[in-house]
Amino acid sequence: MEKYTDYNDFAEIYNRYWGDFPLQIMPILEELALKDFPAGTQVLDVCCGTGQLAGELIRRGYEVTGIDGSDQMLKYARENAPTTPFIPADARAFMLMARFNIAFSTFDSLNHLLTLDDLEMVFNNVYRQLETSGVFVFDMNLESGYLNRWIQPVNIADEDAAVMVSSHYDQDEKLATADITMFKREDEDHWRRSDVTLTQRAYSIHEVFETLAAVGFIHLEVFDAVQDFKLDQTGRAFFRAKKR
Repeated sequence: MEKYTDYNDFAEIYNRYWGDFPLQIMPILEELALKDFPAGTQVLDVCCGTGQLAGELIRRGYEVTGIDGSDQMLKYARENAPTTPFIPADARAFMLMARFNIAFSTFDSLNHLLTLDDLEMVFNNVYRQLETSGVFVFDMNLESGYLNRWIQPVNIADEDAAVMVSSHYDQDEKLATADITMFKREDEDHWRRSDVTLTQRAYSIHEVFETLAAVGFIHLEVFDAVQDFKLDQTGRAFFRAKKR
């Protein structure tokens, strides 16, 4: 598998400042999938990050398996949800023995796949792991999200950490980049700096639907974060699909 080492330095910062995003959207996940499945249902968390979603699902009684390509992200995931099996795996190339009734992928994780071929590989893998009539729910940034929300600068300063994010969006290439500079206090007199650039791709709803359908998913639906769920996330779409 490809190791996502670019995310390793970012993992601690992500865990601290952004890892709880899946908890903010739990009412949406409840509406789109969880309400139809009882506690004990098998759930696959694709690109599980630092595991906050898995931890909440476990607390609700679901059986969860998480996969992610970053070893450091999984280190924090195991701290946040210690009873959950977390598997280091590239979402484009994984195969598990278990089958699942629900698959989630949250916080625009799938935008990190930079080609439609890569996206189709992930969709194929999720489709294979789902039981018949299983549900796949994920969110993605659309182009309007990159133009209106992504490009806003982010600056965070605490006693032991500081983060500066400068983001850009190339409309011709449909690529969004976030240049992230992080400072972490190592002792009273020393700070350590690290830098990472993360890249995402903007896909249209048509491209996502077409790729889902090519894999075999049916009952394709898309929901707008603002209009449908009153979530202050302009340009974020939630997709739901079912296995044939």
